[in-house]
Amino acid sequence: MADLGLRSVSRRTLLKGGAAVAALGGVSAFLAACGGSNATPSAAASASAAAPSVAPSVAAPSTAAAPSASGTVTFGSNYSDAVPKKAIADVMTAFTAKTAINVTINTVEHNKFQDTINAYLQATPDDAFTWFAGYRMRFFAAQGLATDISDVWANIGANFSDAFKTASTGDDGKQYFVPLYNYPWVVIYRKSFWTEKGYQIPKTIDDFTKLGDQMKKDGLIPLAFADKDGWPAMGTFDILNMRLNGYDFHVGLMAGKQKWTDPKVKAVFQKWAQLLPYFDPAPLGKTWQESAQDLISKKAGMYFLGTFAGQQATDQATHDDLDFFAFPTLGTQYDSEMGIDAPIDGFMVSSKAKNLDGAKALMEYLGSADAANIYLASDSNDVAANKQADTSKYNAFQKSSAAIIAASGKIAQFLDRDTRPDFAGANGMQSFLQTFLKAPTQDLDKFLTGIQGFYDSLPPQ
Repeated sequence: MADLGLRSVSRRTLLKGGAAVAALGGVSAFLAACGGSNATPSAAASASAAAPSVAPSVAAPSTAAAPSASGTVTFGSNYSDAVPKKAIADVMTAFTAKTAINVTINTVEHNKFQDTINAYLQATPDDAFTWFAGYRMRFFAAQGLATDISDVWANIGANFSDAFKTASTGDDGKQYFVPLYNYPWVVIYRKSFWTEKGYQIPKTIDDFTKLGDQMKKDGLIPLAFADKDGWPAMGTFDILNMRLNGYDFHVGLMAGKQKWTDPKVKAVFQKWAQLLPYFDPAPLGKTWQESAQDLISKKAGMYFLGTFAGQQATDQATHDDLDFFAFPTLGTQYDSEMGIDAPIDGFMVSSKAKNLDGAKALMEYLGSADAANIYLASDSNDVAANKQADTSKYNAFQKSSAAIIAASGKIAQFLDRDTRPDFAGANGMQSFLQTFLKAPTQDLDKFLTGIQGFYDSLPPQ
C-alpha cells in the first residue's frame, strides 16, 4: 500500500513561505453529471449573486485560458450546503467572466457524492470535480481515473507551500489536485454563553469531564454529536487515536501497516466509551447540521467538528459569537504533538474529461489567489491554501483556524481520506463505528477482529 505522503509537519514547515493561513500541513448511482435536476447551464446562471471583486494581496501568475481552451466545462460538485454552494458558484462566475469558458455545475449531496465517486469516475464523469487531498486523491490517480495536471502546477506552484504541493502529488510524483482551503477539527462553543455560565476552556481530559458534569447539571448536552451520515464519528476516532497512540501509529493504521486488533486500538474505543456519557445520547438520528443547530441554540455546550460547522450560523452576530479550542490532552507522551485533522479540499480533472483544455484552464484559475479570495468571501469558515490570498479580511474564526493549524505538530487528513475508499465507506468503517455507538460495551476484541477481517478481505491494491 502506498505511503501516505503527509507526514510530520512542523510549525516551521507550516509557516514557511508566508503567514500561518497558508499552512497545511491547508456522487444516485453516478453523479447527476450526466444531467440532473441540480445541473446548472452555466456558472453565471447558477450564481445567486455576482462574484465579489476581491483583489489578491500579491500578484499571481496569469490565469488566462490557453488559446485552445473554450466551450463549456462540466464540474461535479459536492458543495451541496447553501454557503459553499454559493461560494463555488461565485468562483465559477468569475472564471467565466475572465475566460469566456462556461461552467455547468452538477451538484450532488455531499455524502452521496463521496459514497459513489468510484463508480462515477469509472462511468461518465464531469470534466472536473471537487475532491480531497490525501490517500483518496492518490488512490484515484493510481487507478488512472484522474488527469495529470503537472503542467498546471508549473504555472500555479508559486502560490502554494511545499506541503500543499506534496498533498497534491500522486505516488508517481505528478500533480493531480489543486487545493483551495483547509480547516481544523476543533471543539466549538459560543463565547457569550460560556461567559454567562462561567465555563472555562478545558485543557486536559479531566478538565473536560468536570466541565461536562457541570453542563449536565445545567441541563445541557455537553458535547453535540451526530453520526446519521456515518462519517462524523471518524473525526472522534482520529483525535482519540492520535492523542493516545500518536500520529505515526494513526497513519500507519490507516495505511494497513498497523492492525485493528492491536491493544492500542482497543484502548481508543475504551476511552471513547468512557466519554460517551458526555456526548449527545442519540447521535445516529442526527445530521451534523442538526447538531450544529443544537450548539447554536444553546442546547449543547460544545461541538467537536470541523470549522465548517460555522456555516450553520447564518446570522453574523451568532457567527461572531463562535470560538473553539483544540481537543483536550489525554495525559500521554503524545500530548506535545497536539495532532489534529485539518483536511484539504480542492479539485481534480477526470481522466475522461471531454473538454480537457477547458478543465485545465479552470484548474489554473482555481489555483489563483483571485479564486481563493472570492470563495472565502462567501464561506468564511475555512482558511486559504493559496499563500497569495488576501488574509487581511479574515474574521476572528479564520484567524483562530490558522493559528491552531500552525500550532499543531502533526496534521492528518481525516479517516475517510487517509485510507482506502472501500474500507472507509458505508459498508466499512462508517458501519463499524455506528455499530460501536449502538453498543459501546460490546466485546471489543470481537468487534476489532471484525474490522481487521474486513480490511483483510479487501482486494490487494
